[in-house]
Amino acid sequence: MEYRLESDSIGEKKVEANAYYGVQSLRGMENFRITGNHTHPELIRALCNIKKGCAIANNMAGVLDEDRKNAIVYACEKILKGEYQDQFITDMIQGGAGTTHNMNANEVIANIANEKMGGGLGTYEYVHPNDHVNMSQSTNDVFPTAGKIATLVLSKKAKEELELFIESLQKKSKEFDNVLKMGRTQLQDAVPIRLGQEFHAYASVAKRDLKRIEAAENNIRQVNMGATAIGTGINVDKVYFENITPIISELTGFDLVQAEDLIDATNNLDSLVEISGVYKNLATNLSKIASDLRLMGSGPKTMVSDIILPPRQNGSSIMPGKVNPVIPEVVNQVAFRVIGNDVTITMCSEAGQLELNAFEPVLFYSLFETIEIITNALNTFRINCIDGIKPNYEQLKKDVEISVGVVTALVPHIGYRKSADIAKESLKTGKSIRNIILDNKLLTEDELNEILDPLSMTRPGIAAEHLIKEKLRKELKEVKKHLD
Repeated sequence: MEYRLESDSIGEKKVEANAYYGVQSLRGMENFRITGNHTHPELIRALCNIKKGCAIANNMAGVLDEDRKNAIVYACEKILKGEYQDQFITDMIQGGAGTTHNMNANEVIANIANEKMGGGLGTYEYVHPNDHVNMSQSTNDVFPTAGKIATLVLSKKAKEELELFIESLQKKSKEFDNVLKMGRTQLQDAVPIRLGQEFHAYASVAKRDLKRIEAAENNIRQVNMGATAIGTGINVDKVYFENITPIISELTGFDLVQAEDLIDATNNLDSLVEISGVYKNLATNLSKIASDLRLMGSGPKTMVSDIILPPRQNGSSIMPGKVNPVIPEVVNQVAFRVIGNDVTITMCSEAGQLELNAFEPVLFYSLFETIEIITNALNTFRINCIDGIKPNYEQLKKDVEISVGVVTALVPHIGYRKSADIAKESLKTGKSIRNIILDNKLLTEDELNEILDPLSMTRPGIAAEHLIKEKLRKELKEVKKHLD
């Protein structure tokens, strides 16, 4: 293998002759063998859009000539088309607040541009990584801005999946609207509910999560480009300063805003903690839904068995015919991971010191993973579980008939004490609430059918209201007769 010799402030080092990265990227690769995951593709794209925008803004300011600007733009566009991806060799978790990520991009872009202008790899005779590609910039404004742009790209995909997920829940809500079942509180029979109402509630909480994501995205659209090292804008031309954020906005398609206080925006990462927390909230809600479905689908012969989850794979290597709720289980596990990532992100923000936070690399690594695995979880949850759920009609009907929970609907008609006595008798004897009521001639069969109507028991308003009014009229008549 042939090598070229490059040098930096540390000293000289051999670099592969045909490599587009340089000495600083190579040192970073050797120093940070942590996750085995190199620069995230969306982070590469974000860095290239920023470098492209910076070249254009510097040219507008008159501090970068047209030929170098065109060469840098050419290099960025080649990378944005998917070329040279293997030249981004640095690990996602690294020391230096992301400097190796930034320099890896600077070196690759400089070498492509240099080659375009007739120079050799590693010579930087026409385009230099620091002097030209990194002109008017610092890692401290480039890297957090790139991380935020990548986050917005990943979040867009997540929102698309969340919208499809909500749509599936809403379809199931309509499909199951007339399916009566027992509601449960503290895992005990409560009062009847329609299965469609449960799925409507799942859709409602998911809609709230979508709104939270959109609100949090508005805050991370505030970037600190132009801040350079610590937010004071050292080495930045005024024309560049005023144009850099609008140019990057146009290149990325996101409505980015230059932060009003660049010192604050450089040393504080609270907007990233916020969006992490929003995704943690979504993960928590998805896990709650998954756990509900696992419980409602448990059995299928000896437990709840309200619903039938679509079978996806064999559940055991030893028990023939066993099928496990693998899709809800993986959603639970995604939630656990996301919650752990949120702790990491929170600690990263808290640990920042003075004018810069050195821990952005692991923060973005964790945040990117959070959004990606939630996106994937939403996809498999929808396609491989939600869309295929069916009610266990026979079991649901049986549960409602034998449950003592329906006795709550009788309270307005026969009173709390008598209703409680009937519930105790049902539990003790095994007789249904209906049979006890009819045997004791407390209500007629027609009255009972009206009171226990599925819709009457599962929506606001008093069941069999006219029966209660008739009862009140009789009671008032008796009172009046007694007073007379």
